[in-house]
Amino acid sequence: MNSPFVRLDKEQRAARVRRGMFLLPSLFTAGSIGAGYIAITQTLDSVNATGSVSAAQHLDWAAIAICIAIPFDSLDGRIARLTNTASDFGKELDSLADAITFGVAPSLLAFVWGFRGLSTDINPDLRRTLLQIGSFVCFLFLLCGVSRLARFNTSNNPKPRNPGRLDRKYFVGMPIPAAAGMIATTVHFCYGYPVPYGWFPLLWAGLVGLLGFLMVSTWRFWSGKEINLSSRQPFQLLVLLAIVLFIVFRFSSGALFILTLVYMFSGIWARAAYSWSRRRRQMPRSQGAGTVPAFASEYEQMVHNPGQEEDRDASSDVRHDEYTRSHGYLYGAPHADDSQPHSSNGDEI
Repeated sequence: MNSPFVRLDKEQRAARVRRGMFLLPSLFTAGSIGAGYIAITQTLDSVNATGSVSAAQHLDWAAIAICIAIPFDSLDGRIARLTNTASDFGKELDSLADAITFGVAPSLLAFVWGFRGLSTDINPDLRRTLLQIGSFVCFLFLLCGVSRLARFNTSNNPKPRNPGRLDRKYFVGMPIPAAAGMIATTVHFCYGYPVPYGWFPLLWAGLVGLLGFLMVSTWRFWSGKEINLSSRQPFQLLVLLAIVLFIVFRFSSGALFILTLVYMFSGIWARAAYSWSRRRRQMPRSQGAGTVPAFASEYEQMVHNPGQEEDRDASSDVRHDEYTRSHGYLYGAPHADDSQPHSSNGDEI
């Protein structure tokens, strides 16, 4: 029999464990924070760089750092669940890490690469206007990102507006690491060099604004959480993963850009396909509403008010009999020819 002192000691040890942190998943979260910090410092170094080549290298390294932070962010939660080390402390730390690495770092990178590097040869007023638009759009991206994190932490089993397959799990809105990855892979695709065309800042502002909207939307995005890494898998999967990793590392600029672009448009396509299919399902009902004959309402009144049948004239009775013989099956009345049995060859017995 346990004494009260033993039970009190166990409760105190459990309380100390709950207040502390689990080291293994927190290391991956710290790695994500470190990558975000490197991305911020490299972006700031590009502003003070002397040549365009040096500035492009700093921006490219900042984009690569954000891309490296994505697997760290994906693994910390999975490791916490696999090792049964999930805690409220780890959840809050992960949210703060996402706000820094996938909120502040990509918004700063998007502004410096897409707007601050504008050529000084254009009209000064136009350049100032584009800089103001760019700073505001990048701020909206940051605001939408942290709002997405707050909604994720406070919602309980959220459902997307366009539900998908039951055997898959989805995010409600584009996750902030994917939105940050879209910005980082675009910069890495250009190797950090700004696009020299005058129309590009407006296109870049539209893309950054679209990413912010997708994060706060209620559209579904595939999460991949139904993939069970602890279960047995075919050995051919190891070869496939090795090939994919080789392609990603060897052709990182193009491969990562295509992956993030496909993921972004997968959510847009899922929403458009759901709206189109729902509209198509509703079309037959709206078109079929006018197929009932004009005297159907008269028949329904006769069924619900049998006492008024005696006051109807003979012409109404004839119309009623014709309607019953031809369309009575719509209301459950038997057809006139169904009252006699038929043989297998269609002749009456």
